[in-house]
Amino acid sequence: MGIVTVRAAGLAAALALSAGVSHAEMTGSHSNDPTAMLGENLTRLLGAERSALKSVGERRLKRLANRKTSKEAAATPRYDAAWLAAQPRARGGAQWECLTEALYFEARGETVKGQFAVAEVILNRVASPAYPDSVCGVVHQGTGKRYQCQFTYTCDGHAEVVREPAVYDRLGKIARVMLDGAPRPLTKGATHYHTSAVNPRWASRFPRTATIGVHHFYRQPGAQVVAQN
Repeated sequence: MGIVTVRAAGLAAALALSAGVSHAEMTGSHSNDPTAMLGENLTRLLGAERSALKSVGERRLKRLANRKTSKEAAATPRYDAAWLAAQPRARGGAQWECLTEALYFEARGETVKGQFAVAEVILNRVASPAYPDSVCGVVHQGTGKRYQCQFTYTCDGHAEVVREPAVYDRLGKIARVMLDGAPRPLTKGATHYHTSAVNPRWASRFPRTATIGVHHFYRQPGAQVVAQN
């Protein structure tokens, strides 16, 4: 089998997997001409692929295309209100809701840059083996023990009520951009922060990586922060 034929066979196998066609279904005739068998298989597989695309529907395909465009845009966010206002309204599942909620109760009074920085800390923790491996796990770590949680709003005894839905929607955009893979350069791998109004004991032992708005950011000594994708 020549190089062209081998490559075509590889394409046929890939198409078979994407179209859900088994190896047995790819078996052609017993002709001694492998090119003829391959052509027959490719024709059948391409037909199956066209049928699969039709079943997905035009609306679904547009949605997938828009999602890709959104992720590409998320790679280079600008930390200003005008850029954020231009982003489409965000939605998501449980992880998005946890991140949006944390930004609302922890950083809604901060600048856009400061809000992105708090999101970085949460995702830096998710990426580190020293912390839970999900946004919700990080945000709610220690919840249930008063003032022993990682994020005060989850254990201060007060109900979490969103009274500013427009602000929540704006912070949801930040959560979406960050979860879609935006870079995290602001805090240089920080896993902790506190406001300038307090001075926790641990702050003197942790290297400070940034100060943004009213928050000081720190990296935990010895904590391995896994590089983002």
